[in-house]
Amino acid sequence: MSARDIFHNLVRLALQKDGWTITHDSLSIDLADGQLQIDLGAERLIAAQKQDERIAVEIKSFVAPSAISEFHTALGQCLNYRLKEPERVLYLAVPLATYENFFSRQLPQLSIHEYQLKLLVFDPENEVIVQWIN
Repeated sequence: MSARDIFHNLVRLALQKDGWTITHDSLSIDLADGQLQIDLGAERLIAAQKQDERIAVEIKSFVAPSAISEFHTALGQCLNYRLKEPERVLYLAVPLATYENFFSRQLPQLSIHEYQLKLLVFDPENEVIVQWIN
């Protein structure tokens, strides 16, 4: 099992507050030569459509000295996870301050657009999801 991000439990709680049911607290993806793990799997019923909406969430704290390096790692993980978990919509969960200070820069914006990266922005102080960016 891979190490959990420092915000793992907080994001889990924020998802539950937002009406999500946590179905996997480490979503394993089996490969022929090993296994990958996404931080969380969740789902909730969309009443209007009567279908299950299923997501996977990769949580990143962005507390290392290099935000660019953490972003490269997170983006690579997300792209790899999407290859093997296509029935879930994958979100990268990032703290609000990181979103405001880093994700407004040109490289993250170009990457988000090019790779259609979805973000879940959370407020660590209030333990809530602030924004879903599709």
